[in-house]
This record gives sequence, structure tokens and C-alpha cells, in this order.
Amino acid sequence: MGIQWSGLGPELLLRLDRESSRPLRAQLESGLREAVRTGRLNGGERLPSSRELARELGVSRGLIQECYGQLLAEGYLTSHPGSATRVAARAHTAPARRGQAAVPGLALIADFRSGVPDLASFPRGDWVWATREACGSAATAELNYGDPRGSAVLRDVLAGYLRRVRAADADKDRVIVSTGFQQGLVLVLRALARAGVTCVAFEDPGYNSAEAGEVQRAVAAADLRVRHVPVDASGVDVEALAASGARAVVTTPAHQAPTGVVLSAARRHALVDWAQACDAFVIEDDYDSEFRYDREPVGVLQGLAPARVFAIGTASKALAPAVRLGWVVAPPDLAQAVAEEKLISDRGSSTLDQLTLAALLESGRYDRHLRRMRAVYASRRSRLIAALRLHAPAVRLTGLAAGFHAVAHLPRGADEQAITTAALERLVGLYGMSMFRAAAVDAPAQLVLGFGNVREREIGPGLAAVADLLRA
Repeated sequence: MGIQWSGLGPELLLRLDRESSRPLRAQLESGLREAVRTGRLNGGERLPSSRELARELGVSRGLIQECYGQLLAEGYLTSHPGSATRVAARAHTAPARRGQAAVPGLALIADFRSGVPDLASFPRGDWVWATREACGSAATAELNYGDPRGSAVLRDVLAGYLRRVRAADADKDRVIVSTGFQQGLVLVLRALARAGVTCVAFEDPGYNSAEAGEVQRAVAAADLRVRHVPVDASGVDVEALAASGARAVVTTPAHQAPTGVVLSAARRHALVDWAQACDAFVIEDDYDSEFRYDREPVGVLQGLAPARVFAIGTASKALAPAVRLGWVVAPPDLAQAVAEEKLISDRGSSTLDQLTLAALLESGRYDRHLRRMRAVYASRRSRLIAALRLHAPAVRLTGLAAGFHAVAHLPRGADEQAITTAALERLVGLYGMSMFRAAAVDAPAQLVLGFGNVREREIGPGLAAVADLLRA
């Protein structure tokens, strides 16, 4: 926490050159940014009031307020009604060595990282209420080691929810609660390996970024061979999948990660036909299907072939990654095998957290939260479209039918890596499609623009700061 200076106007040394042709406001903004970046001002540290700083510098209070307002928008400062203006937490960045970019995630004007929901909107009040309900109603026996598949209460509620909202073919006996999506995937892969599967396919682009490293290690630990299958405008290429020799495929049909395409109806049926003809299995990652905007809802693939499809879901995108709960709806013949893998892994996820999630789902508060977040993400989506149209109209956006990321198609000849590096030096987080590819290929330059955890007011300034890079 920053030093809590007493008084309304802690002194701050800033120099203004009145002989310079550079406007005073620009000098002041630059001086404050530099003070934050170099550590002269630390996160949480209080700044002078606009009235006091104006008096010290001999400028108008309006100029100070405009300067503070700009730095608030850029994320350097924070302010709340009735409270002093302070340096934003984690706003300090250590001076970069020559040729080294600024440290990612610190004092960024905007960070367009994909896969992260709006963390500030986590329904804390509802979670506290549900925790009290769970603790108050939990039977004494539920505090003991339980069924490795998870709480029967949550599995029953989840099965009903998935039938209602995702058109899944689900019952509580085939639901296994996991510690998030990643563990669910690991459990399924291990169960399939024990059942004789030796080769698994992944979409390309797909789980190939640094964040997916644990998945790759899990595949290696299960002694599975890996094939990468291309994705086009209709989703995963089923013909290429059939030629790969794989007997399992991990896919994101509702909103492909990261291209954002929706698996077409023809491909959905072709994928099911492949699984049935080849004695193969589909592992469906249903990661952000709750958030749809301009298309009718798409049910889970699992509803078409429950004997061939594992449906994996998680609370990470709907609530927050800190809620370490996910679920697997397994085929009847393999549900027990997945449950056994869960028992070996950790004997079961936290029962109290499971009962809390069950209370949230059953009370309708989970649905209410999703409705509110759809509106939030839809608004940010609209702001992203408008800002890109203003600052880089030649850049085309796709993948916007669902979720909270889109794909920006850069002009021909653009250097994806150079753009993301230059953007970071301007304190804007941009991420190229190449980081999601299995291997370096000669593909058009694209950016994966996440808008889940970037504030709406940051989207315009963030894109404005890199507009010339996007137009290059």
C-alpha cells in the first residue's frame, strides 16, 4: 500500500517550462506519467488536490483537473467520490532495459487479453449469500470426504441447468465435478488413454499459447500422441480430422477459441458421424456459450451424441477463474472411469464451494448475473466495433457472435509480432493469432482482441494509441 500522506496537499515536485512551445497540460501529463513509471510515485500514493497543485504550479485548477482526468482514463490514477486522487495500484513499472518492452500488465492504457472475464463484476454479494445458505443447510455428513464425482446436490442442479440452458443430455450420475476446465480435460484424457485411445487431436489455432502449457504436459503424461487439425470459417475440418488417425478431438464448437467461428450445422453432424464410425470421442469445451449476441443460442454438441461426446464446462468465464469449479458430462460407459481419475487426483473438489455454487444456480442469482454480464459485454463489444471503425477502418473484425473476444484482420503485409511489441511499448496489450498456432506458418496477420476484462472507457484510448500500427 502507498504512503498515506497527511493533509490535503502533499507537495509534489513537477517542473513546467513556460518558454517551451509545448502546452503546459502536455508537460504536466508527461511529468506525472514519468513519475509513476520510474517509481517516484508508488501505487496507492496520494496526489495533491487539484486546487493545491494548481496553486503550487501557478496554473488554473481546470488544467489540473483535465490532466488528472486523462491519466485516470489511461489507468495511471484512480479516484472515487469523496476520496483523494491516488496512483493506481501496480501502476509502477521498473525502467526497461534497452531494447526491452515494458512489463506486460502494468500501467497499461488497455489490455486486450482474451479469455479473462470482467473480474470487477464478480457477484460478491450473491456469493456471500450463497455461502451462508450452503453452510446453514449442509448436512453433517456432507462435511466428510464425499463422492469423488462431487456433491450430489450440485451434480443434480448442474444436470438440470445444462438440460435447460444448453440442451444437454445430462443426469447427475454422469456429471463429475472438477477443479476448473483444465482438470476436467486432464481427467478425460487419462480415462481415454486407459480405454485404449493413443492419439488425440487439437484444433489449430487453439490450445497452443503459453497459458495452455499444462494441457500439453497432461497430454504428454498420458502418453498420447497429438495431431493438430486446421480450423476454417465453418469450424474444425472434419476431413482433416478423419485423416489424422486420432480417436479423440478437443473442440470448441459454440465459439471456437481463438478464431471465434461457430461450428456449422453440417460440420456438427459430420463430427458426430466421424466419432460413431471410428469408435472415437469428442471432447467439447463449452467455455463461453452463455454470452451470445446476434445469433440464436447453440446447444451443446453432446446433446446430439451423448455416448460419444464429453461436455466440459466451467464457472471461470461466467463468474471468475478464482471459482475453481468445473464439470464433465461423460458418456455412460466412461463416467466411472473419469470419476476414478478424479479420486486418484485429489479425492474431490471442495464440497462447501460446490454447495455454494448449487445455491447460486438454484436461486436464480446465477441466471441474473449472466443476464447482467451479457449487457456489459454487449456494450463493450459495440464500443470495440465503433472504436476500431474510427481509428482503423480498414481492419475487419470477425468472431463477434458470442463470448468476449474478437479477431482483427490486419492489412496485408502487416508484421504481427512487430505490432504487438510496439503496442506494449505504448502500454497497450495486443496479442497475435500466431501465439495460438501449433507451428509457425505463413498466415495473414491477425490479433485476438479480448474485451472481457478491459473497461469500456479504456477501449477507445487504447485503440487510439495504436491506431497507426493497425493501419500500417
